[in-house]
Formats: sequence, C-alpha cells, structure tokens
Amino acid sequence: MHKIKKAIYISFTLILGGCYNIGSQRLGKDQDEYSISIIESNKRQTLQNLIRLRYADTPGLLDTTQLISGYQFQQSAFLGVASDTFPIRPNGGIAAQLQQNPTFTFQPVTGDAYAHSFLSPLSPASLLPLAMGGLPIDVLLQLSAQSINSMSNNRPFSKNAGDMDSNSNYKIEEFFELIHNLRLLQAAGLLEIQLQKYPKIKDKSYETSHVFLNIYPTQNPNLEKITQNTKKLLNFSPKYKHMEVVYGSGTPKPGEINILSRSMLSILGQIAYQINIPEDKLSSGGTEKSIDDKENSIVNIKYGKIKPQNQFVSVYYDRYYYWIDRQDFKSKLAFTITQMLLELSKTTQSSGAIVTIPVNK
Repeated sequence: MHKIKKAIYISFTLILGGCYNIGSQRLGKDQDEYSISIIESNKRQTLQNLIRLRYADTPGLLDTTQLISGYQFQQSAFLGVASDTFPIRPNGGIAAQLQQNPTFTFQPVTGDAYAHSFLSPLSPASLLPLAMGGLPIDVLLQLSAQSINSMSNNRPFSKNAGDMDSNSNYKIEEFFELIHNLRLLQAAGLLEIQLQKYPKIKDKSYETSHVFLNIYPTQNPNLEKITQNTKKLLNFSPKYKHMEVVYGSGTPKPGEINILSRSMLSILGQIAYQINIPEDKLSSGGTEKSIDDKENSIVNIKYGKIKPQNQFVSVYYDRYYYWIDRQDFKSKLAFTITQMLLELSKTTQSSGAIVTIPVNK
C-alpha cells in the first residue's frame, strides 16, 4: 500500500511539473517548424504566381501577418478501493492530454499596397546595395533591370513576325556582356557601390538616397581589359570619381548611369515568359509559346504529370506539376533573389481585409 501511494505521488508530481515546462520545451521546435512552413509557403506562392502569369492568370499575394500557437494541458488522476473484492484492493488511474490550437491570420495584398508591391518600379538605390552584401550583380540586374543606359534587357513574350522591328538596335548582347563584366569585377573586388542617405528636408516627408558606382584600377592585364570595356559600355567619364546610378533610360547625363528598373510584376513576367509549357496547353490556345532563349534563361522550371520527388519548390496547376529541381543551383539562386526583391517591394500600407483561420487538432 505504501508503494502504491508513493507511485501515485510521483506521477502527480511529474504531471504537474510537466505543464510548467511546455512553453520552454516547445519554443525552439515551434520556431523552427513555423519558420520553415512560412518560408516554404512563400516559395510556393511565388512559383504559383509565375505559373499563373504564364497562363495570363491573375497573380496575388496573401501575407501571413500573425501566428498564435496555443496549448492546453489537461491532467487527471483518481484513487479508490474496490469494495466488492476480498481482500479489498486499491485501484487508481492517471491521464494527461496535450492539445494544440494554432491560429493563423492572413492579409490579402490589395489596393495601394498591391499597386506598390506589384506595379511600382524598384529604386536603383534599393537594388544595387544588395550587391554590396554579396548577391551576384549579374543575376540581380538580369532580374531587375529593364535597361542600362541604351542597352536593353527586354524579352518580349513572343518573337513572331511584326512583334519587333528587325531594324531596331536594342543592344541586348551588350547588356549581357556588361552584367557579365560587372560580375567578374565584383568577384575580383574591383567594383565599389556606395549608398548615401540624406535626411528629410522641409518640403519632403521622406529621406532621399543616392547610389554611386566606381571601378577600382588594377595591375592585372586581363582585369584591366575588362575594366576598360565596362567603363566604355557605361560611358564612364574620367572627370568623375564615382558615377551616380539613377532611374531612367537612354543616354545618361554626364556623371550618371541610367537604370530603368522593373516592377515586381515585370520581374515575375519576364521569368514567366521563359517557362516551358506542355504541348497540349499550347495547342489548346491557353497560352503562347515560350521565349526561345535558353542561353539567357534565368530560372528553369520543369513540368510533369507525376509529383516530383527532389524539388526545391513545386506547385500543382491545371493538372500539371511545375517545379524547380533541388540540384539546379542557378535556378535556385535566381528564384531566391526574386523572393528577396518581392520582400523589398512590400509596403506597410494597410492591405484591406484580414482573414483569421483557427486550426483545431
């Protein structure tokens, strides 16, 4: 009898003690699991928007604004004696139950926030500092720049007769030569990007930012050749130590470099137009043929009827799976930078209705 009482006492102690440690024990695990879930959800949303744009479908954003994970710990125990047996024997029981009740709050991006996130061009002063942090400048500019000075990065949806004036000089080859050179100079540590912020002034309610680009001299003959070629493509003036990068197109003013930056809708659209589509979707008229430019294709998105097993991200759309292969580093890098640009484009403006979904388990 004494042993039974002791066992029950110990069990009570363990149950009651455990309820006080739920929070600390679950904190790290919940943080990891929910963080991974939100990241994977955002990846699928971006890929879904790319596929939707490829089919001229409407893209959209649904941001996770709040996540509450609640726990309810219930425990019970009883002790009694069986009076209908001889000799009389004590009996008892212990029970415990842990319930999790997460609640997710989503906010659709609409109105001014939608226009800002999708339709407003990204500022060069916001884009180029990303290269200061180590992002490959060639991938960054291929995604976000419509043109640099007079060099075009425009990829039309199709190249049928009449789509483009064959006599026009868009200098597309020069654009890719330039960003390749800039990447080599960045890797060699010869590319300098400076961001200067100016405080708010009387007639403006926001601070202004200016970004400058400079190319260091080098004694390496191969790099010196690349340096001179890059400066020629950018119309680098020897009168200026730094060239200011500004938003614009065409021939720049002395001391400036024009970058016509894209909006997120344009960035997603240019990626979407390069996605290969099943033949039955083309023959049915659901979309146009993809751009035939495999050499400069930045994200390789595959498709198939069977769910992929080694995907970096995948979605299901109109009876087909679309995915990026986990072993395709180039595509993963470009897709990840696209995710970063999408976050950069978001605003704190109110987006309208909020959707709260409690989940019972």
